[in-house]
Amino acid sequence: MTASHRIGTAIAGALSVAVLGGCNVGPNYARPAVPVPLGFKEGAPAAYSAMPAGTWRPAQPQDAALKGRWWEAFGEPELNALEEQVDINNQTIAQYFQNFMAARAQVSEARAGYYPTVSVNPGYTNAGAGHTAATAGVGGGAGAGGVTTSNAPTVTNVFSLPLEASWAPDLWDRVRNTVRQYQYAAQVSAADLENERLTEQAALAMYYFQLRGQDALQEVYDHTIVADREALELTRAQYSTGVGTEEAVAQAEVTLDNAEATGIGLAANRAIYEHAMATLIGRPASTFAMPVKVLSTPVPAIPVGIPSQLLQRRPDIAAAERALASANALIGVEKAAYYPSFNLAATGGLQSSSLGTLFSLPALFWSLGVSASETIFDGGLRGATVDQYTAMYKADVAAYRQTVLTAFQQVEDYVATLRVLSRQIERQEVAVKAAQRYVELAKERFLIGVDPYLDVITAQTILLGDQQTLVTLRVSEMMAAVQLIQALGGGWDAKDL
Repeated sequence: MTASHRIGTAIAGALSVAVLGGCNVGPNYARPAVPVPLGFKEGAPAAYSAMPAGTWRPAQPQDAALKGRWWEAFGEPELNALEEQVDINNQTIAQYFQNFMAARAQVSEARAGYYPTVSVNPGYTNAGAGHTAATAGVGGGAGAGGVTTSNAPTVTNVFSLPLEASWAPDLWDRVRNTVRQYQYAAQVSAADLENERLTEQAALAMYYFQLRGQDALQEVYDHTIVADREALELTRAQYSTGVGTEEAVAQAEVTLDNAEATGIGLAANRAIYEHAMATLIGRPASTFAMPVKVLSTPVPAIPVGIPSQLLQRRPDIAAAERALASANALIGVEKAAYYPSFNLAATGGLQSSSLGTLFSLPALFWSLGVSASETIFDGGLRGATVDQYTAMYKADVAAYRQTVLTAFQQVEDYVATLRVLSRQIERQEVAVKAAQRYVELAKERFLIGVDPYLDVITAQTILLGDQQTLVTLRVSEMMAAVQLIQALGGGWDAKDL
C-alpha cells in the first residue's frame, strides 16, 4: 500500500468515526408543568365593584404590559434621574455583570472541545561520539612494521519541526451537552443580572418614597409645632391676665416640647434613606443630598395581566427554569461516561541533519493513528454520579415550581394590599378632616371657658396621630406599588435571554 493510500485510509476511518457523532445519550429537556390559574383573584373586576371612584385599581385592559422604564409611571423627575444612574454606577449590578461575562467565557471554553488540538515543538539537537584509537605491530612498534588506526569524534546535527494534532470526536454528545450546560448557565447568570438590576431599581424607588414620606411627616410636625407655640402664647396671655391657669400653661409647654423633640428625630430616618440612595447610585453618602419635597405622588394604575405571562416576565423564574435546563444537560454529560471514547492522533513535520535541507521532501515525516478507551470497572462511580445529578435536577424542578408559586403569591399580595390601602387612605382622609374639626371646636370651647385646656391637647393629639397614620398609609401604598411592579418583572421579558 502506498503512502497516499495509507493517508486516505486513515482519513476515511477518522471521518467514519466522526459521522457516528451526534448520538445524544442524555435525557431530552422539557420545561416542567406548573399549575397556572386563569387570572389573579385579587385583580378581578369584581373585587373593585364596591370601590368608590378615585381609589386605586389595576390598569385596563388587563393584558397591558409594563415597559422597561417602569419608574416613569410615577411621574417623578427626580426619581427618573436617579434610576438612570443605578444601571451605570451601582456596584452590585457591576459585579453581577462581570459574573455574566465570566459565564459567557465558559461557553467559549466548552466549545473548544469541538476542535482538534494542534501543537508545534521545533527543536535542534547537536550530538557527538568520543575519540577512539587502535595500534598493532610485529617486532616492536610502528617503525618495525606496526599499524595504527585513529577515529575522529563524530558530531551529528538534527533540525526538527514536528506538528502534533489530536481530536476526540463527540460521539455521545459529551461536548455538546457540556456546551449546552454552560450556555444555560450563562442564561441563568443573565437572568440573575436582570433580577439584581430590578431589585436595585425597586430598592431605590422605595427609599425615594420613604424619604418623601419623612418630608411629609416633617411638614405635619412643623405645622403642629407652629400651632402649639401659638397655643402656648395664648395660655400665657390668659394666665397673665388672670383668666387662665398655670396648669394650662404647663400643659401647653409639655405639648410643644414633645412635638419639637419628635420633629427633630425625623431627621435621622431621612438621613438614613438618603445615604442608602447614594450607595445604590454608586456615590459616597457624604457627597449626596436630596432636596426636601413632600410626598404627593398618586399611585399609578398598574397593568397586572394574566398569571401565564408571569412565567415570561420575571427574571427569577427564568433563572430557575434555565438552571433546570443546565442540570438536565449535565446528566447527559455524565451518561456519556458509560460509552467508549476515541482519539484521533496525527504527527507530522520536518526533520533533517542540515538546516538547508529541512524544507525539502526527503525531510518530511508523518503518522496517523486511532485509539479507543473504555472504563471496564469503576466501583459504581459513573452510576452514582448520574444518580447525583438526576437528584439535583429533581431538586431544581421543585425549586422552579416553588419560585412560580411564590411569584403568584406576591402578585396577589401586593394587588390586595394596594386595594385595601387605597380604601383605608380614603377613610383616613375623612378621619383627618374630622380631627381638624374637633381641634377647632375644642379651642373655641376653651377660649370661652367651657372646657379646660386638656381637651384641646387631647384633640391635637388625635389630629397629629391621624395625620401621621395618613402619611404612613400613603408611603405604604407607594411601597406596595413598587413591590407589585417588581413582582410583575418590571417589564422584562424572557425573550431577552
